[in-house]
Amino acid sequence: MKTIKINLIVIISLLTSVMITSCDSPKEINNSKRWSEEKAWKWYSEQPWLVGTNFITSSSINQLEFWQEETFDIELIDKELELSASIGMNVHRVYLHDLLWKQDSIGFLNRIDKFLDVSEKYGIKIMFVFFDDVWHPVPKAGKQPEPIPNVHNSGWVQSPGAKILYDSLSHNKLKPYIKGVVSRFSDDSRILAWDLYNEAGATGIASHDISKERAIELYGKIGIEITDDNYSSYNLDEIDPKSIKKTYTLALLKKTVNWVRESNPSQPITMGIYNWDTNWSPINDLSELDKFIINNSDIISFHEYSGKESVLKRIKELKIYNRPLICSEYIARGAQSTFEDILPIFMENKIAAFNWGLVSGKTNTIYPWKSWDSTFTEPPKLWHHDVFYPNGEPFSYEEVELIKNLTESVNGDD
Repeated sequence: MKTIKINLIVIISLLTSVMITSCDSPKEINNSKRWSEEKAWKWYSEQPWLVGTNFITSSSINQLEFWQEETFDIELIDKELELSASIGMNVHRVYLHDLLWKQDSIGFLNRIDKFLDVSEKYGIKIMFVFFDDVWHPVPKAGKQPEPIPNVHNSGWVQSPGAKILYDSLSHNKLKPYIKGVVSRFSDDSRILAWDLYNEAGATGIASHDISKERAIELYGKIGIEITDDNYSSYNLDEIDPKSIKKTYTLALLKKTVNWVRESNPSQPITMGIYNWDTNWSPINDLSELDKFIINNSDIISFHEYSGKESVLKRIKELKIYNRPLICSEYIARGAQSTFEDILPIFMENKIAAFNWGLVSGKTNTIYPWKSWDSTFTEPPKLWHHDVFYPNGEPFSYEEVELIKNLTESVNGDD
């Protein structure tokens, strides 16, 4: 009887949450401000072939450490942006975080401005990302944890995080963050585009699938003791439940689109499609979330970490929407997503290309996703992501020469 009573409470709670989410969502999306196909193509025709990375400094474990005043390292930013420009890169995708706005909105905006000054110096435009559904669902401002040795992205954090995401009544608390940033930079030529949400609704995350025993082993390496009393704080699949996440993410995404449109930016908006288990067209075959992403993006962005055959399939599926295409994440060398195979395809189709990672560092993204459940005692011989060592030496001289030669062949030696 006690079990039945508890289950009923859980069911009622979930139903109530879904009802609140539905009622609290905007009734209409302001789609009148979505760019026409003609406007999107005109904008894209004015761009060079866009090639760059998902950028974070090698000294930062996550978005918070990158941007917080105490750890914001403008000299290292300058050094690493210059390194990227030296091989022909002219754009980067950079993550923001709502806690940075809550912590120090004025200082945060000023640091964004300083960052953009440096990027402009090297002829690099920036696509900022507002929200992210990937990796740790409990972000905390302040000093960030040390990376778990030899484990991929052990300190990356979601934005806004589970506490706000799964409380739809709290979504409006994020409005000042979105409107404050977009309004400040709404007509700034240093910004290429706004990416509203990284991998919206993402649930298949390596960090969430580890056992309690593996959690004890991994977190013990950085001095965190996992016990019966605190395990609920590290059982990420319980904190960030797969079954209902997309409902809450879609509710927040709808509001975010409206907040950005109300700010009337001169730059286009996008939201990446990434669900690798389904086809990406025709539109009626997509999930409600993916339909919304396609129907409300000015330019279409996507993530693809597989080899040539899969990339060509995705390009074919997305071209049906007749909008410029941006691959905002690729390169997983062990999965046949390599510069040698993929970048020439993007060049031929003039698709903007953002690989994951520039300089190897605290994110440990040279290690593969499987490092969460497989033990590595030394760096892998084949890097998963990233291009350079911290000293500026490339992982592969052949790769950086290829990037440089391809970008010069299209854009010239700028």
